[in-house]
Order: sequence, then C-alpha cells, then structure tokens
Amino acid sequence: MLLKDVRDYQILFLSLFLFLGIWTRDWTLRPDLILVVMVTCLATQWLAVSIKQNLFNLLPVQDNCPNELDSGLANAPVNLSLRSAFITALGLSLLLRADSYSTMILAGALAIVSKFIFKFRNKHFFNPANFGIIAALILTKDAWVSPGQWGDEWWYALLFAGTGGTILKRVGRWDTTAAFLGSYALLEAIRNIWLGWTWDVFLHRLMSGSLLLFALFMITDPRSIPNARSGRLVWAMSIALFTFTLRNQFFVSTAVFWALFALAPLTILLDFIWSAPRFSWGETPSTVFSNLDNSKPDDVESESNTSRLAISAHEESVATLTEIPSTPLF
Repeated sequence: MLLKDVRDYQILFLSLFLFLGIWTRDWTLRPDLILVVMVTCLATQWLAVSIKQNLFNLLPVQDNCPNELDSGLANAPVNLSLRSAFITALGLSLLLRADSYSTMILAGALAIVSKFIFKFRNKHFFNPANFGIIAALILTKDAWVSPGQWGDEWWYALLFAGTGGTILKRVGRWDTTAAFLGSYALLEAIRNIWLGWTWDVFLHRLMSGSLLLFALFMITDPRSIPNARSGRLVWAMSIALFTFTLRNQFFVSTAVFWALFALAPLTILLDFIWSAPRFSWGETPSTVFSNLDNSKPDDVESESNTSRLAISAHEESVATLTEIPSTPLF
C-alpha cells in the first residue's frame, strides 16, 4: 500500500524538495549525476544485502542451540531495504555537489557500505548520507556542499517544518530536533547579545533552509541515533554545541555535517548508559504502544479463563465423587 511505510513520506517530501530546489532556487544540478548516485545507492544496497545473506547461509545450523534466534540465524532473511537506499540517494542529491561521476559514485557507494561496516550490536551509528558527504569532501577534490543554497525565505522554513513534523510525529523523534534547534538557538542568542547585534542577524542565522533540513531529516534518523530519549537529548545538544563552535570559532560553513560525523560514535556509549528498545521501521511508536495496551488485557483475560476452567473442573470432580454411592469396605 502506498505511503504505508514512514519512509514513503520521506521519499515523497525529499523528492519535492529536490524539485523545488531545481525550479525555484535555480540549482544547476545535472540530471545525469542525480541518476548516477541513485543507481549507485540502489545497486550497492542490493549487492551488500546479497553478500550478507550468502554469509548467513554459510553459517552452520545447530539443532541443539539453546537460543531460538541463534538456531535460525543461518537461514535468517535479510531485508533488502531499497527505501532506505533511495532516501540516502535523495539526501546526497539535495546536499552534495560534484563535477564528476566518480565522485558521486564514491559518495553513494560509501554511504551505503557504511551501514554494513560501522555497526555495533547490529546497529549502524553513522548517518549514511552524512557519511557519504564527508567521505566525498575528504577523498575528492571536486566535491562541495552549499549550506546557503536554500536562502532564508520564510516559506521554505514552513514547508520543512510541516513536512518534517509529519515524519517526526510518526517515528517519535521530535525530541531530537527540539533539543538540537533549541540548544543551537540559545547559543546563537547568547552570542548575538554579547556582540550587540540586532535580532535580524539572529533570525537570519536560524532561518537557513539547510539547517532546518538537517535538523528535521538527517539528525533524526531513528536507525542511527540513540534509542533512549535521554540519550537522544544529550546527543542532540552535544551536536548543537559542536556545530556552534565549528561555525563561530573556526568559521566552518559545513559545521553541522562535520559535527554529526564526529559525534556519531557517541551513540554507542549513550545506548550503553541508557538502554531502550531499538527502533524498527515495521513498528512506529504508536503501534508499539497500541500492541502493548492490547496485549495486556488479553493476557489477563487468558489467565482468568484458565483459572475459571480449573475451578469448574475441580467442582465437577467433587460433584462426581459425591454422587458415587458409598459402599462399606468390610
């Protein structure tokens, strides 16, 4: 069913942003480069999943394995997850610029491969699109990112906030965006007051379309950020502080991407400190809570039915014994 998965909304909205960027911001994007990065991401995802599945099939099956999960590991199916690969390709098309096919192929391939290599307890901690961007900036000479490509027009901010809010409501990660934007806005406000600037400068620095796109769609990836809310709040505020430092002390225009890349491994530590169930695309928070609410009465009702059946059986056996005529033993 169309738009049944939350990632379908992400694909729809990111495609809309790409269309708007080309037609309203006059981006000089080459359609062939967009096609190249999309094909690269999808093909790399398929190849990596195929290799992973073959490796699973080579594992021996243990009949007397005490863990049911371990006993079926060799034949466990691996999710192809082409939606996620397509989202990564759209993210690279929106944010990364390059002049050659090889750079976009490198960025797309490394973005997808990072999900399979940099993992801890079967969870990847780098955002794939962010990893591809940083890899292209480090390893090539013709890659760049234009943080000001969206300008600071208010209707872009409303569009990003509305579409991003739709996604965050479904995945339950609004706290991450709120912590990042709130912390970053507070730091910028303090700096603005300290320097004696007018508030239009403050608003100009916060109304960046790239900053909002990052805060609503990249930093909130539920599969690579901390699982627990406390961990997400600490993680988002740390990224905000590092972004502020890089941007204002070292004048790095792409500070948000470097901050996310540098602090991504912090997810491992935060998941260790605050444990929580891992997010799954198959179940959003609303369905999880619904399943928990529905399962509890069923368990109680099942136990009650069992108790009633046991009592009824006991009463019937007592009644049968009382109906049997007593006979003398001697």
